[in-house]
Amino acid sequence: MNTPMNNNAQKTVPSDAQAVADTVEWLEKAVIGLNLCPFAKAVHVKQQIRYQVSHATDAEGLLQELVSELELLAETSPEKIETTLLIHPQALTDFMDFNDFLEVADAAVEALQLDGILQVASFHPDYKFDETHADDIENFSNRSPWPTLHLIREASIDAAVEAFPDAADIYERNIETLQRLGHAGWKKLFTA
Repeated sequence: MNTPMNNNAQKTVPSDAQAVADTVEWLEKAVIGLNLCPFAKAVHVKQQIRYQVSHATDAEGLLQELVSELELLAETSPEKIETTLLIHPQALTDFMDFNDFLEVADAAVEALQLDGILQVASFHPDYKFDETHADDIENFSNRSPWPTLHLIREASIDAAVEAFPDAADIYERNIETLQRLGHAGWKKLFTA
């Protein structure tokens, strides 16, 4: 993986292939490998994840691409595309700008009348939960190699929660997993 998932600002722009490869590696080694999301493995194995790399360099351009991707996901059967990862290595690389954009993303979902149908989750190399320090290990549950918006079907979330009765405990379990792993273990995931 070209990019460490830490507090370093991204300085280079990856090729589309590299951005996708980095994201797939993160998905396989961290999200699935550490079972941070018990719902991710099935859609990955079935190849129902759309990886779309944005060339937007600002929030306005990213919003246009987000709208297009939301429309595409809403119009496509879940068997073809269950979920979309909109990777945007050139836009909103600053976490606070990215975090502020999430309100814009939610407003776009509402404007398209897709609230209750789709939602947007967020991953970023510098992700930081409220009331945590930047280097706290629990932040790594949402740290991706590149800024990424995850477009999710609400029906899929509902079905997954039904199939996984302890879904409410995922966040706490992830914190425990990451605390056991520690920073050195996280780094080792991507250097092995």
